[in-house]
Amino acid sequence: MRPSLLLAILGTALSAAHAQQPADLPSAPSATLQQQQPKEAAPAASQAPAPASSPLGLPSVPKDPPPATPPNATTAAPKSQAGDPNAPVDADIPTIKVGVNEVNVIFTVTDKRNHFVKDLSQSDFKFVDDGKPVAQVNSFRRETNLPLRVGLLIDASNSVRDRFKFEQESAIEFLNQIIRRNSDKAFVIGFDTTAEVTQDFTDDTDQLGKGVRMLRPGGGTAMYDAIYYACRDKLLKENAGTATRKAIILLSDGEDNQSRVTREEAVEMAQRAEVIVYTISTNTSGLKLRGDKVLERFADATGGRAFFPFKISDVANAFSEIQDELRSQYAVSYVPADFKKDGRYRSIDITAPAKKEKVRARKGYFAPKQ
Repeated sequence: MRPSLLLAILGTALSAAHAQQPADLPSAPSATLQQQQPKEAAPAASQAPAPASSPLGLPSVPKDPPPATPPNATTAAPKSQAGDPNAPVDADIPTIKVGVNEVNVIFTVTDKRNHFVKDLSQSDFKFVDDGKPVAQVNSFRRETNLPLRVGLLIDASNSVRDRFKFEQESAIEFLNQIIRRNSDKAFVIGFDTTAEVTQDFTDDTDQLGKGVRMLRPGGGTAMYDAIYYACRDKLLKENAGTATRKAIILLSDGEDNQSRVTREEAVEMAQRAEVIVYTISTNTSGLKLRGDKVLERFADATGGRAFFPFKISDVANAFSEIQDELRSQYAVSYVPADFKKDGRYRSIDITAPAKKEKVRARKGYFAPKQ
């Protein structure tokens, strides 16, 4: 065969192969970002094979920009398989499974001195959903003894190295006091550059203590990823449809420099999983830093509390206050007025007008989407 004819055939084949490449690329914006950052995998289009995922199976970029209000009402990221933080990404989107048009809220009531008020009745409260009084209250209970599902998230980054040992011991003492055999369960996650489950759900406080002691400080901080994973792959799936209290105890300085998800995506996932987030700041500078405001955001959005110990020994007191609160709350299930399954964020407002007590609850939720 003549050399000129061979070159012509090879040129035609290469042109045809090049023309087929765009169909194999992930859809925008992942495609653009992947070209700019070839070392970081992005979510692929549904028809393409799944790319390598992060250690928690988290998205490398948000799928949609957050709206102005409420913050970041985006579609939840794909979940990993079997709750394994190293599992590959699949195409499932987590959703909250509740009764038809029914909303469940756990809330706390305190007086002017910040003491818990545990003896109020349904008639003492006003329940407003998305700006309108609720259509019907299906149940109202005082939840002083509700089974707990607790995620203990401990910052193990370099930024907390100097006080890490004391925080570990305080966390272990908290678990020993709060977890009851055959009723409550907890898990332990340590996070620096990535999050690691050192002890999965159990009611064995000895195993939980070992999980805490396994943690070693070092590396950057991926706090948002750790919260997102704990809510999506642990608390969202645990005992779905049963009456439990779900909470995260977050021990951190609030700084984040490694997460793949945003702060508001982590907040949204906590709201979807109906998780109350309690934060304990490890900042002992005496000044309110940027990370402290982040901790306040998580607590305020989910109906929890943010604690700011003046000295490291006060961390144990913060754990004790959280323990008291987890046994001193109310639960209400109601049907909203004009409820629509449109996936939209809806606000929650619970007050006790006649009693003038302070009610603390999550700020809202995302309606199911048909």
